[in-house]
Amino acid sequence: MLVGISICHLLNDMLQSLLPAIYPMLKADFALDFSQIGLIALTNQATASVLQPLVGLYLDRTPRPYFLAFGMGFTLLGLALLAVATRFGVLLGAAGLVGLGSSIFHPESSRVARMASGGRHGLAQSMFQTGGNTGSAVGPLAAAFIILPRGRVSIAWFTVVALAAIGLLWRIGSWAHGQATGGHADRPAVQPPLPPSPTRRAIAVLLALVFSKYLYLSSLTSYYTFFLIQKFQVSVQSAQLHLFIFLAAAAAGTFAGGPIGDRIGRKRVIWASILGALPFTLLLPYANLFWTSVLTILIGLIISSAFSAILVYATELIPGKVGLIAGLFFGFAFGMSALGAAALGTLADHTGVEFVYRLCAWLPAIGLLTAFLPNMQMPRDVETEGSWEAVTGGEV
Repeated sequence: MLVGISICHLLNDMLQSLLPAIYPMLKADFALDFSQIGLIALTNQATASVLQPLVGLYLDRTPRPYFLAFGMGFTLLGLALLAVATRFGVLLGAAGLVGLGSSIFHPESSRVARMASGGRHGLAQSMFQTGGNTGSAVGPLAAAFIILPRGRVSIAWFTVVALAAIGLLWRIGSWAHGQATGGHADRPAVQPPLPPSPTRRAIAVLLALVFSKYLYLSSLTSYYTFFLIQKFQVSVQSAQLHLFIFLAAAAAGTFAGGPIGDRIGRKRVIWASILGALPFTLLLPYANLFWTSVLTILIGLIISSAFSAILVYATELIPGKVGLIAGLFFGFAFGMSALGAAALGTLADHTGVEFVYRLCAWLPAIGLLTAFLPNMQMPRDVETEGSWEAVTGGEV
C-alpha cells in the first residue's frame, strides 16, 4: 500500500506539473505576459494551498479515504478544460480545478502513507515524497515530447492517466477504510513532546524554512525554462529537458532525506538541506550553460531533502494531527509557490528573469533559523523500526 500510494502521488504530481510545463505554449497561444502567467500559477496554487489545512483538519476528525479518488476527479476535469480552453478565464478555471484536486489528495494520502509505514515514518514519508517529486519531473518530459509536438489538445490524453489513478486510489481507499474500522490505524502519541509555546515557535520556524525552500523552487519550476531560453538561446524542448533534469535530481534528494533523518535526526537533515544549498544558488546566475545544469542538479539534490524531515518533525511536534500537519505544510508550500510565481512574474516583467535569480539566490540563507528548532529525541518505535537494520532485516 505504501508503494501504491507513492505511485498515486507520482501520477497526481505528474498531472499537476503539466500546467507549469506548458507555460511557454500558453504564453504563445494566448499572447500572455509574465504577469498573466503568474496569475495562472497563483490560481492553481491558491486552490491547492488554501483548502489543504481545512481538508486536513476535517479528515483528522472524520477520515474519508475514498476522498482520494474524488480529488483525482477534479484534476481530470481541469485537464479536460485546459485542453479545450479558448479564453484566458477558462484557463484560470482549469488551473483552479487542477489545484483543487491536489488539495484533496495530499492530506489523506499522507495519512495513508503514515498508516502503512510500520513505524518507519521518515522512510515512508520519503517514499511518498519521492513519488510526488518523480511525477513532477516526468511532467515536463511528457510536455516536451507529447504536448509540445502535438498541441495543447493532446493534454486530453492525460485524462486516461487520471482515470487509472482514480481506480488505484479507490482500491487504496478500501484498504485504508478497512484498517481504520478494524482498529489497525496508526496510533499517535498521547502527549506532545513540548509545551504549547515552544511548539508554536518551532512550527513557525519550520514554516519559515518551507517559505525559503518553496519560494526558491518556484523561481525554478515556473521560470527556469524562460531563463534558459533568454540567457542561452536554447530551444523550448531543450529547456524542458533541463527542467526535467533538475526535477529528477530533486526527486532523488527527497528519497534520501527521510531515512537519513530516521538515523541521525530531523534537525541535522534540515540544517544541511536548506543552508547547504546556499553556495550553489549564489553561483547559479553567473554560470555558463554547462555549469548551470550541474548547479541545478546539486541544488535539487540538496534542497529537496528537507521537506520529508520537516513534515515528520512537525508531525512529532503535534501527534495525532497527521491530516492537519500535511494540509498545513503542503498547503503552505503550494501557497508560497503560488505567491512566489505571481510576484516573481511581475518582477521579471520589470527587471528581467536573470535579476530574479540573483535575488532569489539568497533565500536559502533563511536556513540559519534552524538553530531555533528544539532538539527532540526520536520516539523509541521510530529509532528501532526506522533503522536500516529493521528495514533490511539486519542485512545491508
